Amino acid sequence: MMARELHTVLKPVPPARAAQSPPRARRAWLVPLLTVVLLAQMAAAMVTTAVQQTPTIDEPVYVAAAAEYLHEHRVRLNPEHPPLGKLVVAVGVALADPRGTADLPDDQGAAGRRLLYESGNDPWRLMLWARLPVIVLTLLFGLVVFAFARDLAGPAPALTALALYAFSPDVVAHGSLATLDVPAAGFVLTSAWLLWRARGDRPRLWLPLAGAALGAGLATKMSALPAVPVLLALAVLSLWPKRWRRALLGAAVVAAAAVAVVWASYLVVDPRLSWDPQQAQAPVVHGLRGLLVDVLPFPESYRDGMRIQFGLENQPWQGFLFGHVYTGSHWYYLPVALTVKTPLGMLALWSAGAVALVTVGRLRPAAPYVLLPAGVLLAAAMTGSRDFGTRYAVFLPMFLAVAAGCVLTVRRRWVTAVTGALVAFVAVSSLRTYPYYLPYSNEAFGGPAQTHLRLHDSNVDWGQDLGRLADRLRERYPGERVWLVYKGSGVPSYYGIHASDPRRAPLDEVRGLLVVSDSAAAKARGRLAQLIDSSRAVDEVGHSITLYRR
Repeated sequence: MMARELHTVLKPVPPARAAQSPPRARRAWLVPLLTVVLLAQMAAAMVTTAVQQTPTIDEPVYVAAAAEYLHEHRVRLNPEHPPLGKLVVAVGVALADPRGTADLPDDQGAAGRRLLYESGNDPWRLMLWARLPVIVLTLLFGLVVFAFARDLAGPAPALTALALYAFSPDVVAHGSLATLDVPAAGFVLTSAWLLWRARGDRPRLWLPLAGAALGAGLATKMSALPAVPVLLALAVLSLWPKRWRRALLGAAVVAAAAVAVVWASYLVVDPRLSWDPQQAQAPVVHGLRGLLVDVLPFPESYRDGMRIQFGLENQPWQGFLFGHVYTGSHWYYLPVALTVKTPLGMLALWSAGAVALVTVGRLRPAAPYVLLPAGVLLAAAMTGSRDFGTRYAVFLPMFLAVAAGCVLTVRRRWVTAVTGALVAFVAVSSLRTYPYYLPYSNEAFGGPAQTHLRLHDSNVDWGQDLGRLADRLRERYPGERVWLVYKGSGVPSYYGIHASDPRRAPLDEVRGLLVVSDSAAAKARGRLAQLIDSSRAVDEVGHSITLYRR
């Protein structure tokens, strides 16, 4: 017996297998190495972008709310958004340890300005610390994209999906800001992935985790609410082939975990839940929307936040699309804006990936988990009243990156070559726009320098280039008279920009440099339009601010 065991241990490896071992070992290291490289370049892009950009319009509000969570332990500022995303930002705010966090004004915009510019803090340092936790979370969602695609199709499709995610200009742009869009979308993606895993072994582990991820999305931004019925249906689908009672119980577990996370996010901020409805001044909501608000099993502050959101939806917002200014919203705004702001190779791979998911037999069961949440969220976003940017659909580069990776399951030699070429095209297009990711548009629409002719707001100019403008004025236009129309939350004088508002002076006195944010120029009417028409464009900053000579 011992002789047989010794013979087995010492049995030589066949030559063919021995020859194959080193390449296999190299391939085993290649996937994690490429994963690290892709995430490292994404991290470098986001960190350097975060360092160079001044606060965008929404960020000071979120940073002020995060500071108040830490020091006052109450939900008061920005109640229209739940607290979890701002608690992520609060990690960085806590490390920055800013001064002047007590007794912030009731007006959330004024609170943000006071904290950043009027309390002795360095806004560059504070904003970088506030953005870093979101950057880390964005990188972690990249691992979710990789894992989701790997579970569906293997390591090569997973790397393809991760590459598309890591080079997505929209994800890099908004993942480097202390805002809520990327965290909310990433949590919904994570929930969908965990529900897919629940189809296999250990559903008792994956279902509560999927519910927690869904709850994290709901506790970050209310725009995740349309995904709830879809994800609960997917929870049932994950267990349905076994027993229908067990499937319904699984969906109940997901729902309970989601509700628990929403409540926990509010309790972490304020264990007493001392919410003052009078201070929020939430509007009364009638009809089906009012019924939905009343029946949701969430804290009163969450439901008042929903009422505020519905009130905002009823306001007559202005939009801008391809040179046309309009009041209200267009259902086709987001599809058009996405066509402009998504790399061409990415659009091709998204389409091919969606087709692969519904036509390749072994992928077909995964199609609802990838395409349904994205489709429902997109449909909901298209019905919104605020045509402000593709950030409202930032979940698409996440879900459809997973779909795009599945193209490699099509067993044709040319598929691999074409996919590789398209991924390389995406990478080049993304790298060429560095570090101006917010105003990105693809080559078919002239690149980032031409985006302001077709889109506005967070698609182009969100106030991010005030610091760059200050540098440009010092370097090229020292001592010149400056007239400024700036759209953003920054304070120009803090950065050394001493300018007057040209809209408040007689037309013939406005001479020198006229500096206008491109979002303001896009919707210019009356006096501002007259000023721009009678001036000559001489320079631009960050593809978001234009300098005119008068």
